[in-house]
Amino acid sequence: MIKPERPYAYIGRFAPSPSGDLHFGSLITAIGSYLQARAHQGKWLIRIDDIDPPREVPGAASRILQALEHYGLHWDGEILYQSQRHEAYRDALNQLQQQGLSYNCICTRQRIQQANGFYDKNCRELNLPLNHAAIRLKQSNPVYGFEDKLLGYLSADPAMAEEDFIIHRRDGLFAYNLAVVIDDDYQGVTEVVRGADLIEPTVRQIALYQQLKLKIPGYIHLPLALNKNGNKLSKQNHAQPIPLDDPRPLLIAALSFLNQPAIENWQDLSRDQLLKKATAHWELDRIPRQGKIYKLHE
Repeated sequence: MIKPERPYAYIGRFAPSPSGDLHFGSLITAIGSYLQARAHQGKWLIRIDDIDPPREVPGAASRILQALEHYGLHWDGEILYQSQRHEAYRDALNQLQQQGLSYNCICTRQRIQQANGFYDKNCRELNLPLNHAAIRLKQSNPVYGFEDKLLGYLSADPAMAEEDFIIHRRDGLFAYNLAVVIDDDYQGVTEVVRGADLIEPTVRQIALYQQLKLKIPGYIHLPLALNKNGNKLSKQNHAQPIPLDDPRPLLIAALSFLNQPAIENWQDLSRDQLLKKATAHWELDRIPRQGKIYKLHE
């Protein structure tokens, strides 16, 4: 598939999954990635990661886009939907198979848990048929850490880094680690700004970039907003959707969470004026390194 033209030196993206509506935690990621792109005079893309239909909530994708527009986070170009990218994922799987870099696996989660939680390459040399099997990447060049532009060098658990991880699930769905690499490369993403809950799979994704001989983007992992129990705000934890009323107070709350310079007299500014000032005063180095509890409407 022909890749789009890339006239921008910086290309960022926000890639929500439609498993629920946009909440304050995902708004922080959206604003962080948006401001980082705009501060670099770059392009900001939206991708809907609708690769896992059983987890999707009907109408969530359109409500996410509506919320982004309501909060002034306008994207560039067309929205990319992973559900329309299956051909590209199959091409990548075929490439890895032809190069001897993948194999079929029938091991269950229960068996893997009994083997200390990490896959022990049990099926690597068995040449199993694909029927009811997952496809794993044959990890030949493990990545043991990476440089995060906010957090510095982050090391991975060696056992996880060396694991032959799944790139196509046994239920027939494409794995997240495969899809995100293929799509970020296709869209020309130069820097991935996302939540710190996605730090762990980063070394696997970098390894896959290397196996496919693709250019590796930079990474920034933002702190997580936590609920009163210390768990991250998430759709699974029933985080409330962000309201579609005056967007400015919540934009200010998100900027405060990211420890950005205060915007004086923001009540006198329009939404777009507020975001313009936030872009002009964006300071990556001020962002906290750890998540913190945020009490929303309590």
